[in-house]
Amino acid sequence: MTNLEIIQENNDYIVVNKMAGLISEKSPYESRTIEDQVVNHLLKNKRKPYIGVIHRLDRVTSGVLVFAKKKSILVEFNELFSTRKVQKTYLAIVQKKPLKSRKTLTNFLVKNKLEKRADIVPVKSKESLECILSYKVIGENNFGYLLEIKPKTGRFHQIRAQLAHMELPIIGDEKYGSDQEYFPLCICLHAWKLTYQVTRSNEFKTYEAPVPKNDFWKFTKF
Repeated sequence: MTNLEIIQENNDYIVVNKMAGLISEKSPYESRTIEDQVVNHLLKNKRKPYIGVIHRLDRVTSGVLVFAKKKSILVEFNELFSTRKVQKTYLAIVQKKPLKSRKTLTNFLVKNKLEKRADIVPVKSKESLECILSYKVIGENNFGYLLEIKPKTGRFHQIRAQLAHMELPIIGDEKYGSDQEYFPLCICLHAWKLTYQVTRSNEFKTYEAPVPKNDFWKFTKF
């Protein structure tokens, strides 16, 4: 099993850099997951460790992932996420150059359960949810253009669907129209930073996950 990359660990939670290709939480249908790796790590010091899944990343996505080590901390983080006191910053590589170097995208999204994808629809409906993100181009290389993305909402496959709707599918994301090969079960989408406001405080904490170590992520400007 691949070694777990730990960004930060304390008595309350553990922050890891999730590798793409694995799902976030335990599943009877998966032989290994990121949660399994975290549990194995915690078992070194505690016989029955508590682990709470605070949030998830898609199998194909890498980056910052936080697990609670106490029930009370899970509750605290759930409140932070529900009140939007957590800001995620992603990096994505797209093959085509965006028409604008920075932009805010607002769309309506419908979850397509049959095809396990998100579809952008032209108008608001009972089934659709508003999704908003902002992006800016921060680098380029021989493979494509590096975007820094800040979602304002947290919808299913939001970044993948919104960029594809702009004819900017993420490299490797065949589900959303990319015809450029990447690695199996991976796309060029990375949860780069996670910032949250400490409960009952004006203090903010940020955790950053190093990008994948391959040529796609080598940018002279980044």
